[in-house]
Amino acid sequence: MAGWLGKATEQLAERCGEGVGGLLNATFGNATELIIAIAALRAGLHDVVKASLAGSIIGNILLVLGAAMLCGGLRFKEQHFNSEGARAEASLLTLAAIALVLPAVYMMRAHEVPELLDKVQSLSNSISVALLLVYGLFLYYSLVTHKALFAGNRDDSGAAVDLWPMGKAIGVLTLATGLIAWVSEILVGAIEPSAEAFGLSNMFIGVFVVAILGNAAEHATAITAAMKNRMDLALSIAIGSSLQVALFVAPVLVLASLWIGPGPMDLAFTAGLTLTMLLAVLITGQLAGDGRSDWLKGVQLLAVYLVFGTAFFFIPATAAP
Repeated sequence: MAGWLGKATEQLAERCGEGVGGLLNATFGNATELIIAIAALRAGLHDVVKASLAGSIIGNILLVLGAAMLCGGLRFKEQHFNSEGARAEASLLTLAAIALVLPAVYMMRAHEVPELLDKVQSLSNSISVALLLVYGLFLYYSLVTHKALFAGNRDDSGAAVDLWPMGKAIGVLTLATGLIAWVSEILVGAIEPSAEAFGLSNMFIGVFVVAILGNAAEHATAITAAMKNRMDLALSIAIGSSLQVALFVAPVLVLASLWIGPGPMDLAFTAGLTLTMLLAVLITGQLAGDGRSDWLKGVQLLAVYLVFGTAFFFIPATAAP
């Protein structure tokens, strides 16, 4: 279903250009994560929600972008993209990482200063509003005032794309999103029994299993774009999707949790998740800042993702979230 959703958004992207196309793909691709997370919020699985958010952020910038760079690099010796646009997105990712660190610091210091524990939720709500404002301004920047930085250079030397009618693309998009909402309820209900049966921690399930399933649409479309030498679109999907999760999905879930579920959710990620996101943002900004990519850069991103996955896999199932 995520594959059909990705196909439909790719069809719409063909009509709108790289920047808008990447935004559309990220938006409807992240519909999966948002629907899954809302279902988990209702079930009170805040640890799984946070893990899946962190997993989606690191999965998009390490797994999706790494796979796109590797597959594109195996077909083309070197690929190029707009470095200014990539640096702007990487800077916003850094901003988001900084914002997510602060609630974690409050939580870590709460055992020494108990009053901080009562402030974590208020801090999370305030940060959520600020992140939503920044995301709105970024959309205005990328779609209106500086859209040339995200337009990209298309390579139309390949076969012509068989475009669907607009009505068909929108219809498939709507149907796929609705079916994903239904399946998400089943997925969330299976998380805890599956984790117990396989001896896996909720942390590993959330960061890797749920996040990889939710990112299936981005995987397919970003890799396809890279293999067509459309790295601007691939970056816009991968980095743009992580940006949207950090600046839009996470804040929306925090604010929605005030009305959904047994209790409110804060932005206080565990120390391990916070460190993982910071390191992922750091290496992505370093590799995406020069405006060129090759297969070795893809291997480096995938290697970091594999190291993270191995570390989380060995977390005992009985460990605290």
